[in-house]
Amino acid sequence: MMPHVFVYGTLRRGGRNDIARYRPAPLLVGEAEIAGTLYDLGAYPGVVLGGGRQVKGEVYVIEPAVEAALDVLEEVADDDSGEYIKRRVRVEVDGQWLDCLVYEIHPTRIAGRRVIESGDWIAHAALGGASFSQPKD
Repeated sequence: MMPHVFVYGTLRRGGRNDIARYRPAPLLVGEAEIAGTLYDLGAYPGVVLGGGRQVKGEVYVIEPAVEAALDVLEEVADDDSGEYIKRRVRVEVDGQWLDCLVYEIHPTRIAGRRVIESGDWIAHAALGGASFSQPKD
């Protein structure tokens, strides 16, 4: 079975790394949200999973070759040197629960970064990154 991936940042439709550019072409399953806090890292976001906030994104079915390419893009490593950590989350899409890969930002990368209140990177980027706040404890 092909893996599903939840994308929330530049890999979303219309993002500068739109996942549709990968081959074999990923298949859009639908839009979804996950529990997490979205951080503005400048040219792209990072999510920390869990908590009371929601992060907007899209779920795709991907081939293993695309998963490998995403691992490279997200700088996944087996130690603490990677920028992102590949996780698995359960995501509801149109009433169906799916196990999805998601790339969570390494916790050391969010120090001093601002929270994107809307949880929506595409909307945030369209506004020029103007709607964010300091992280809340």
